[in-house]
Amino acid sequence: MKVAIALEGAAVSEHFGHCEAYAVYSIENNNAVWQENLANPGHTPGFLPVFLAERGVNTVIAGGMGPRAVDLFCENGIDVVLGVHGPAAEAAQAFAAGTLVGGVSGCTHDQCSGDCGSH
Repeated sequence: MKVAIALEGAAVSEHFGHCEAYAVYSIENNNAVWQENLANPGHTPGFLPVFLAERGVNTVIAGGMGPRAVDLFCENGIDVVLGVHGPAAEAAQAFAAGTLVGGVSGCTHDQCSGDCGSH
């Protein structure tokens, strides 16, 4: 299993589509093993779910994501965990251990009229 975490520096990004990069971890024996950081290829609707699915990602983690993006990830067989904050490495390890608790998405797109570039 692989998980991709939206990054801003070393922390989980508030918005998946507008983050700096994605930290990719493989989950092995209840441990998160860092694989690579992928630079964000840009915010083109519908591209990221396919891009990450082609790299074997099964789950994405972020502070927030719009509802249409969530649907696109689900259509590509990728689970979404939102409302996560703090260091990405800690989130990855909590996910691997089965203790990561998501929350409310930091971006509903209702507040920002479909443009979450401010996140």
